[in-house]
Amino acid sequence: MRIFSEELVREACTANSVADLAKATIGEALLVAQFLEQKSGIPFIRMDQGSPGLPINRYGVEAEKRALDAGIGSQYPAAAGVPELKEAAAEFIKAFIDIDIQPRGCVPTTGSVAASFGSFIACTQRIPGKDKVLFIDPGFPIQKSQLRVQGVQWREFDIYPYRGAEKLRARLEQEFAAGDIAALIYSNPNNPAWICLEEEELQVIGELATKYDVIVLEDLAYFCMDYRRDLSHPYEAPFVPTVARYTDNYILMLSASKIFSYAGQRIALACISDALFERQYPALAARYHDAGVFGVTLTASILYMITSGCTASTQYGYAEMLRLSCEGRINFVEDTREYAVRARRMKEIFTRHGFNIVYDRDVTRDVGDGFFFTLGYGDLTGEQLLIELMYYGVSSISLSTTGSKRPGVRGCTSRMREELYPVLEERMAAFEKDHPKP
Repeated sequence: MRIFSEELVREACTANSVADLAKATIGEALLVAQFLEQKSGIPFIRMDQGSPGLPINRYGVEAEKRALDAGIGSQYPAAAGVPELKEAAAEFIKAFIDIDIQPRGCVPTTGSVAASFGSFIACTQRIPGKDKVLFIDPGFPIQKSQLRVQGVQWREFDIYPYRGAEKLRARLEQEFAAGDIAALIYSNPNNPAWICLEEEELQVIGELATKYDVIVLEDLAYFCMDYRRDLSHPYEAPFVPTVARYTDNYILMLSASKIFSYAGQRIALACISDALFERQYPALAARYHDAGVFGVTLTASILYMITSGCTASTQYGYAEMLRLSCEGRINFVEDTREYAVRARRMKEIFTRHGFNIVYDRDVTRDVGDGFFFTLGYGDLTGEQLLIELMYYGVSSISLSTTGSKRPGVRGCTSRMREELYPVLEERMAAFEKDHPKP
């Protein structure tokens, strides 16, 4: 039996100016769920927004306090970032990825959203005619919204039927051969599907990026959160898989939001390869009246124009957390493993009541448990399932909003609480009863 009526859900949409719940963005689904929860007093199972659900890392907070007490708040931070953060970032990348990047190429940004926004600009302006972005979907919808703001065109494909080195190679060759792709972007682990690109796939991406001069934007928002392997030991294998082993054409986006639960402080890093940092582009020089050096232009002529640098105290906080992680005094992998526990328990409840995991496998193994997972039900489309779940007090987003061609919704584990598991069990039992399968 439904918890919320169609009339009440329509009221929630009208009150929040949500024109079509079936196509709701993350923010719109959040507003509708909040309205229904406040109006009824009935708690929602919130699977919409991927906001951290663990306590903030106290080492970062204390480091910020020390920096403020030392008076750094009275001075503008340099656009390139404070030296302490840049050096800690380079060491962190060496410790957990086993890749060498000079500190100069580790540029702080106000979250990975700013990193991708600025990188899109630099990548698509560096070579005339090479001005489009390719998305390996499903992906983060905001990144396409950024391109709408910039007036930049993109192409996309759902990776589901192209897993494995040879299938992926053929599809990428097809996309790159036109010569107009400037940048390729994906997240690994993936938002929303939690799939992980495997080593052979990353090698293919790297080789083709070099062949066709495409810059790979690798979004590592969920760094080390593939819990199927223990990635928690600095300077020890296994290291985090990355395209950076196979090409010099890369920017790694490394956010503090999830791994340190530091989302409110809006701090991330755009880590530019040494070779790409130094490349000179006449088109950038002509546009920005500088030397056209990629890393310098991105930092000083683009990112600085967006945010004028990052909050200085937050940079010191991030630097401290990275430094202590390298020393083994912070184990952020174990700190965040709770997300895998939640995913496993939530998926068990859903699948027992007739749901299926939409993106269920990587190339050689079942998809892991972590921050996100995907759900389908019978022959319901993602849009239909989103709406039906809302009637039962469960909020999500349709996979169609992420570029996926698969029917289903994205679930997030971050807001799950112990007392909500029996609630979810009861509601999904009712959902199954009301939606019998043939």
